[in-house]
This record gives sequence, structure tokens and C-alpha cells, in this order.
Amino acid sequence: MEDGFSSYSSLYDTSSLLQFCNDDSASAASSMEVTDRIASLEQRVQMQEDEIQLLKSALADVVRRLNVSEEQQAMGSRRGPTKARPMIATLPLRPTVNNGTILPKKGSGTLPSPSGSGSRKDTSTPANKSTVRRANSNEHVGTLTRKDSGDSKGNRTRAGSTGSNSSGKRSDSKQRDPVFNAGMRRVTHCKEEGYVKMYLKGRPITMFMPKEQVDSYCLEARADLPSNKLKLDWVYGYRGRDCRSNLYLLPTGETVYFIASVVVLFNVDEQLQRHYTGHTDDIKCLAVHPDKITIATGQVAGTSSDGKLAPHVRVWDSVSLNTLHVLGTGFFDRALVCLAFSKSNGGNTLCVVDDSNDHVLSVWDWQREDRLAEVKCSNESVFAADFHPTDCNIIVTCGKSHLYFWNLEKGMLVKKQGLFEKQEKPKFVLCVTFAENGDAITGDSSGNILVWGKGTNRISHVIQGAHEGSIFALTMLRNGTLVSGGKDRRLVSWDGSYQQIQTVEVPELFGPIRTIAEGRGETVLIGTTKNFVLQGSLDGEFMPITQGHTDELWGLAVHPWKPQFLTCGYDRQVCLWDSSCHQLIWTKSMEDAAQSAGFHPSGAVVAIGTQTGRWLVLDTDSKDLVTVHTDGNEQLSVMSYGPDGNFLAIGSHDNYIYIYAVAENGRKYSRVGKCSGHSSFITHLDWSVDSQYLVSNSGDYEILYWIPSVCKQVVSVETTRDIEWATYTCTLGFQVFGLWPDGSDGTDINAVCRTNDKSLLVTGDDFGKVHLFSYPCSQFRAPSHVYGGHSSHVTNVTFLYDDSYLVSTGGKDMSVMQWRIV
Repeated sequence: MEDGFSSYSSLYDTSSLLQFCNDDSASAASSMEVTDRIASLEQRVQMQEDEIQLLKSALADVVRRLNVSEEQQAMGSRRGPTKARPMIATLPLRPTVNNGTILPKKGSGTLPSPSGSGSRKDTSTPANKSTVRRANSNEHVGTLTRKDSGDSKGNRTRAGSTGSNSSGKRSDSKQRDPVFNAGMRRVTHCKEEGYVKMYLKGRPITMFMPKEQVDSYCLEARADLPSNKLKLDWVYGYRGRDCRSNLYLLPTGETVYFIASVVVLFNVDEQLQRHYTGHTDDIKCLAVHPDKITIATGQVAGTSSDGKLAPHVRVWDSVSLNTLHVLGTGFFDRALVCLAFSKSNGGNTLCVVDDSNDHVLSVWDWQREDRLAEVKCSNESVFAADFHPTDCNIIVTCGKSHLYFWNLEKGMLVKKQGLFEKQEKPKFVLCVTFAENGDAITGDSSGNILVWGKGTNRISHVIQGAHEGSIFALTMLRNGTLVSGGKDRRLVSWDGSYQQIQTVEVPELFGPIRTIAEGRGETVLIGTTKNFVLQGSLDGEFMPITQGHTDELWGLAVHPWKPQFLTCGYDRQVCLWDSSCHQLIWTKSMEDAAQSAGFHPSGAVVAIGTQTGRWLVLDTDSKDLVTVHTDGNEQLSVMSYGPDGNFLAIGSHDNYIYIYAVAENGRKYSRVGKCSGHSSFITHLDWSVDSQYLVSNSGDYEILYWIPSVCKQVVSVETTRDIEWATYTCTLGFQVFGLWPDGSDGTDINAVCRTNDKSLLVTGDDFGKVHLFSYPCSQFRAPSHVYGGHSSHVTNVTFLYDDSYLVSTGGKDMSVMQWRIV
């Protein structure tokens, strides 16, 4: 490796660069002409660029050699020896690249040589060593430690191969495979019995492999990354329930809004979505720059498997979707609640309010990422903040029992309180906008619209009782018309002298008006508290262009032969979607919160499990009720029909699996009995291809097998190990144990799904991530492609019938995401 570096350095003499850097002949004090100075500087910059290019190519060569070395070592480990030998120290992790310099791992004085031969005492760290400990059991033991859990995602340290060229003493015992010990999860392999044992929270889980794999299986073999990847294709839903001012129309014709940690740019005419996915957790606020291209979005503090995520603002380009600036990491607390660009100075400044106890208001030169001023805004909630349209030093904030006019003077924000005088002070001032003449206009929880004279903190005009109840949104249209909307679902337009022009009521189905945006021509866009985005005009009908669920989402099922899927959740809504045109086919309200769903193999009916033990069957085409039954009084986690359509298995939180015989294409049900044997609630179920067997997982990590037609448990390993399963949704089993991350407590993975062609496996976890693995996933620490987008636990994942798309549901983020497999 040193040879590699020397060969590159000989190509270029770095001393000349140092000479240039130390040469002050090009300084301002020198007598050189300006043009000469510029030429000299240009020459110097060119030389530095050449130098950087050289370093890059040298680094690339180092990484390439490391790859080759790792692959050679992996090949050696796959071939395996005839006798067990002590493991040698493996190649260290790739060196960290930091600001263009290579930082060797702690304790390594020199770069490793590419040959990878010989034991290097001075370069090995404990993370790179693997030791073998003798054991009396039938299991060959090797401990493996990692320096930090941060390695678990990317480059992972692997145990050295037992097929290494080490000259250690040979073991007298028969070949046995090792134990991997990683945090809370240990994995052992017993070759004689043909099983792998994994420990979750100290509980052993024994998983028997198919007979044909017993002789060839090696626990240490490396699993490959899948060749396929996922691309976010469509996001269903909108966050209007608890967010304001988050809906705008861009000049491109795209409507911009957010849900979970994704900003959606939706072209309604062309039915195309683009997505900005730079955020790592819930987005709470959005602002569009006066240039209508630059957008700022703010997110909450979050958690990932690697630790805490700081709340921050991202400024990005809506054409390229590139992030331009990240502001306030380490400064903001909890979350961002309000954002606004200045209007009069070319949008150079950005005001931000966070969700700390003091709701700090800060003003930023966002291009320089420089904080110009900050002040404690209010101990109470802040709902809106905006710059005055003609004076970039004036900011108005409003919220619970306050309205403040702020003036930015010499890096200080000076506050003037809005004086309500004779007007009764409202409990909440909910929204603010500005008239063409510079007056501020506010809407409040008393249903009044108040006009505040430009440059003053006094009321100049009152529209008493403009709405019944709270006014959530005020927008000034281009033609000078003021539009207000609120809890009464009415959209009212007002002329320049604040006389009512017309009013239109939004249907109750869509819910109260949360935000209003001006559309193209005469159109208006509305976001509602029931998470609808509506498009219409001030005198016409409103049609939904986006809609979604309004509470936690768990149930997901795919149609067996159409590009359709069904979602249901705690909002008591069952929704059937068309994945090809991204439209809602139908929705049905239920009496109970829904937990699970499953289609009959014919596609004619779908079964819905609720949180109360009641379950119902709906006709897929008409959404009519076919039948209702109740089993127990706890939530039903799984509804699963057998592949032949003759049985329905229902996994309940009361530890039982209820079995029903099904006739007449899913229209007639008679109870066969219940499978009793689990000591905890049922989490997942899968049927065998021939519909003769059932496998189940439970909350205490049990794997049990059943003959559902007689509700009897199967305990014979020889019977169960070679069963071919029609689906794979169980999170525990030999074919999928590699998906469990290090240090997992057994509840991190909520859902698993295998493609119908049995090549890919996908998981949804508690950290809002979707992981794509190769199937089977039966190697320790299998690598995966990881995808963000959800900002809550991913509760369910499933592939469409033809494996063309994946659908994922986010629990509390209420979003449904459709991913294309590429």
C-alpha cells in the first residue's frame, strides 16, 4: 500500500505546492500588478486542484485494493477448512474518509499491506480480533465484539475465516460452527442437528434449516446485497390535522405539501409526484421563497437506531431537489413550528420559531447560514410568524393569548404587543396575513377578523363574527381579495373594504379548513384537518386531489391479482386504493378501530380485524358487509386466508389462533376451532403452499407449527423443516433471521414480506426505515439497502401481487408509501 502512495507522489512534486503556499510575493503588499497577481492566484488554485485530484485517485486505489483483499478473504471463508482453526485477526474496517484525508483506525500506526498476509500485532484493534473459546457442547464458539454500534449499518467487522492461512494449533474435536455474540443477540449453529439458535432478550430461538442445507450451510458466509433497489414512487396522504401553512402552488404547476418526513411536489394535471427526502423525521413547517423555487422546511427532533437527531431547517431547490443549506443544528429545541422568508429584501432572511419552552424566534441570513438575532417569543404556543411585505425588519408572531410586532434593530428583536383595547382579547390568535397597503390582518378563536394599521399595534378595523368558531386560515389573493376559512368549514371571500363577497361550505366529510393557498387562475387549494387537499373555486365545488388516514395505521393487504391494496387503521376507515392510477377506489367507515386485513385468494372479499375482537368481511367491489363475527375481546393482529381459500386463520392478542372453514368464495364461514399453545399474543402467521400447515410467531418470540384443519400443534422437526411456505411475513424463522439488527430487543422489526418470486425480503422497523434484503436472509448480519421517508414506526410492508411495487404504512405518521422496485 505504501508503494501505491509513493508511486503517486512521485508523479507530482508536492514541495512546489508548499513553496507556493508559503510564498508571500502575491500578497497585497507586493509590487506585482493586479493582473499578474490574479494570474498567479489562478495558477496556484489550478495546482491545488491537481493535487486534490491526485489524492482522490490515490484514495480510490486504496479503497479498491481493500475491496479486493476483503473479497479474497471472504472467498477463503466460504470454502472452509476440514478442521477448525483459530481465527486470525481480520482486515480492519476501511479507513474513515474525513474532509479528504484518510484517518487510520485507532491503534494502527501504518496502513495495512494489500496482501493481507501474516498477523499484525501492532495494527490490530480488539474490534478486529476474533478469538475461539473451547466449549464442551456441540457448538464451536467464537466471540465477536464491535467498537461501537455505529458500525452496524455500514461497514461491519467480520470474524476471521476458519479457513485462514494461520499456523495455529488444530482442534482435536469435530468441525463445529461458531457462536456470534453481538450485544443483545447471539447466534449459534449446530451442524449435527441442522439448526441455528438465536438469542433475543436472552431467550433462545431455535430455527431448523431445510435438510438440503444442513451439510452446506455456513454461518460465517457473507450474504449479498440485493441487486434490486427501491425508488419512492407515490406518497398517499397529507398532514393537515396539526400543521398550518403547509400548502402552496409553485409556478411549475406542482402543489407542494408534506407528510411524515417527505415533501411532496404533486403535479395534479400530469398526475406525477416528485419527492424531497432530505429530512430524517417529521416535517412540521414549510415556507416558499419569493423566487418560488427555493423552499425551507423544518423538522422535529427525532431518534434513529444510532441515537438522537437534532431539529433543523433545510433550505432546498424545488427544481433539482438539492439541499442548499442546513440551519440551526444544535440551536433549535424539540421542533420547528413556524418558518417564513422575508419579502422585501429579495428573500435574504428567514425567520424561525422553535417548540422550546420559550418558543425562541430567530432570524437568519440563510445563504450564509448566519443567525442575525434571537429572542424568547412566548411561553405559550406560537401558531404563525411572518415578515411584513414591505419592511424586512418587521415580523409578526401570533399564538395562544398573544400577538407581537417585532422590529429588528442592530441585531436585537424589539417587541410591541398588539393592543386589543375595547375589543375582547381572544384566547388564540391563529393566523396572520397582510393587506396590499401593509396592514396586518389576523384571524382568531372567537371567529373575528381584526385589521391592524400599518406600522402600529392598534386595531383599525374589525369583522365581528366573520366565522362561527375559530378562523384557521387567511390568504390574500393576487387580485386583493381576502379569503378566510375555519372550523365551520366555510370559505369566505372579502373585498378591499372588508365586505363579504361570497361564501362556500366544504362538505363535512372533508372536515374543517386548516390552510388556504391560491391556485392557478380562479382556483383555490384547501388543506383540511381530516388530511384532505381540495381543489376548487370560490363559487364552485371542491374535489379532493390528495387524501389519507387521520390516525395510526396498521392494516395493509394486497389484492391477489389486481394492482390494488387496502389500508385500515385507528381512524375506523377502510380504504381500497388503485396503485396504478394512485386513486382511492372506495372508503368505508367502521364502528371499531381496525388493526389488520387480508384478501381471500379469489379477490372477491376482504377480511378486516379490529381492536375489539370483532372481525368482518367486506365485498371487494361493492364494499358491502358480507358477515361479522367476534372471537375474544382483544385486538386481532393477523387475518390470513389459506392459499386454497378454504380456511381463514385469525391471530389474536388473547394468544389463540382462531380457524374458520370458508365456503362460497369467501361468503360463508363456520368455526373449526382455535389453536392453543402460545404463551403470548400472536404477531404473524404464514400458510404452507398446500394450505395444510400454518406457522406462527408470538410476542415472546415463539415459533409454532399447526395443522389448522384439526387445530393441532406439530412438534416434529422432520415434518416442519422442509415445508414450503406460500408467504413469508413471520419475523422469526431460519430463512429470515439475518434481518435482525445487532442489539435488537425483538420488537424493532414490525413487519416482513417476501416477494412472490422469492428473491427479495423487505422489513419495516421502529426507526421509520424500510430495509430491502436478498432472500433467503439466513446469514448473520445480512446487509440491506435502507430507505427513509416514514417518520414513525413502519407498521406494515407488502409487495403487490406481481412484485412491481412495495407498499409501506407508517404508524403514527399516517402515511402510505408506494415504492417501485428497480
